[in-house]
Amino acid sequence: MTEPKPLVLNVDDREIGRYTKTRDLELAGFTVIEAGTGAEALHLVETARPHVVLLDVQLPDISGTEVCAEIKSRWPEVMVLQTSATFTTAADRTTGLDSGADSYLVQPAEPQELAAAVRALLRIRHAEDEMRALAGSLERRVAERTRDLAAANERLRHEIAQRERAEAALAQSQKMEIIGQLTGGVAHDFNNLLTIIMGNVDILQRHLGENAPERLKRSVENAARGARRASALTQSLLAFARRQPLDPRPTDVNGLVGSMSEMLHRTFGEQIAVDLILADDLWKVSVDPNQLESAILNLAVNARDAMPNGGHLTIETANAEIDPEGAAREVEVLPGPYVVIAVSDTGIGMTRDVIAQAFEPFFTTKDIGHGTGLGLSQVYGFVKQSGGHVRIHSEVGHGTTVKLYLPRLLEEPAANEHEPADATAPPAGHRHETILVVEDDPDVREHSAEILSELGYRVLQAENGPSALDLVEREEVTLLFTDLGLPGGMNGRELAEETMRRRPGVRVIFTTGHATSAIVANGRLEPGLHLIAKPFTYSGLAAKLREVLDHRRTAAPAD
Repeated sequence: MTEPKPLVLNVDDREIGRYTKTRDLELAGFTVIEAGTGAEALHLVETARPHVVLLDVQLPDISGTEVCAEIKSRWPEVMVLQTSATFTTAADRTTGLDSGADSYLVQPAEPQELAAAVRALLRIRHAEDEMRALAGSLERRVAERTRDLAAANERLRHEIAQRERAEAALAQSQKMEIIGQLTGGVAHDFNNLLTIIMGNVDILQRHLGENAPERLKRSVENAARGARRASALTQSLLAFARRQPLDPRPTDVNGLVGSMSEMLHRTFGEQIAVDLILADDLWKVSVDPNQLESAILNLAVNARDAMPNGGHLTIETANAEIDPEGAAREVEVLPGPYVVIAVSDTGIGMTRDVIAQAFEPFFTTKDIGHGTGLGLSQVYGFVKQSGGHVRIHSEVGHGTTVKLYLPRLLEEPAANEHEPADATAPPAGHRHETILVVEDDPDVREHSAEILSELGYRVLQAENGPSALDLVEREEVTLLFTDLGLPGGMNGRELAEETMRRRPGVRVIFTTGHATSAIVANGRLEPGLHLIAKPFTYSGLAAKLREVLDHRRTAAPAD
């Protein structure tokens, strides 16, 4: 494609001068347009944008120097070649150049000289155009790079903020895990002690006659009450440590919350208004309903205590979806569908520092004697053990909302085909039923054996797995009652499996001071296994034994 000829504007008030210069320029290969006045010249520059203006100094309306100054002011890319007659002084030429002219030519000039002067200006213009294009390109690139850098900087700040939040959440999670391990270990050891204490207190209560001194009866009852409180305390610690055995079942959260309404109204009185906002078509969850009720009650009591002068308590349920991006911002949170239970109050609220420690055991803002500091930690442990998570939103002076997220139950388990144990069955055993007690703590083992003997069972004892298996080989064992944590390289679950391999008809009851991965997955007892948690009572153990033994008889085929 042929490039267009350069356009030259020839400005001269003398017609013969315009004609001569136009002819010479066209012969040299330029396209030429003409103007006879300064005003006409400015109009053509604005509309036609010539490459070069051949501008005479003397014009009838506006001087050439003024026209030149206007052109260079408004259209600096247009090259101006100012011309004048031979009688023009050097001062006139200086004025013209000072007005912005790119070159000066005295007329009349030879045609070749005129063409060469125009071509020289075109080369300058071309170079300037390239410089302007380069400068524009550089400016665009700088602007683009600046935007890219700003965007990258913003992403970096966002990533740093996310990382800081993630690191803080991870540090908090690790701290809670360490505290959980510590409290779980303490609770486990304490439950062994409580098993002995509560068992002996129970024996005293059962053997105190009607004629026993009232002071002795009161002392024993006080000891029993203190032991029960200590047991509740250890259960709270195990809940926080996520080591309490749970009994999850398909649960209608709306029904559970609704059943608590009357009790909450009655307990809180008229000073605190209680509202329930229950979502329609709420999904079911698989949780331990007793523990969920306890968690909601703990939150409600905390809310009440945060409103000493009365206020408003709201319990709300809803379905919610947590997307992968939202889950990634928190530790131990999985994306998916959840049922949300939100407990809100209009109380004093919590500071950021208090929120950060709210779930830690024994942390409380209440006065000494008005709280153990285990309520929220128990809620936290239960929800985490149930596969969910907890969020707190609070503002000082404007109240608090605690949200429990529990995973949606996607598929209901098959109904249990077996009939429940007969609640009216007597707790006593039979001498032909042999119970093998396996426990490494000698005090707990002796106490358990004493209870079983008193219930009427024949009792064998072993301190670890290998010694228990020796007895299994020599004796007819009806039921294996074993602790889960045993020394000697074989835990209770492994002992039970080997015992049932050797004696297929043996029934098994496990006992433990805390939930263990040996039989508990994610805090949930594996189907078909039986567990009684320490500290157990005389009546509790008696009932559990008959439940398991009588179930075997019911399920066995008739001869």
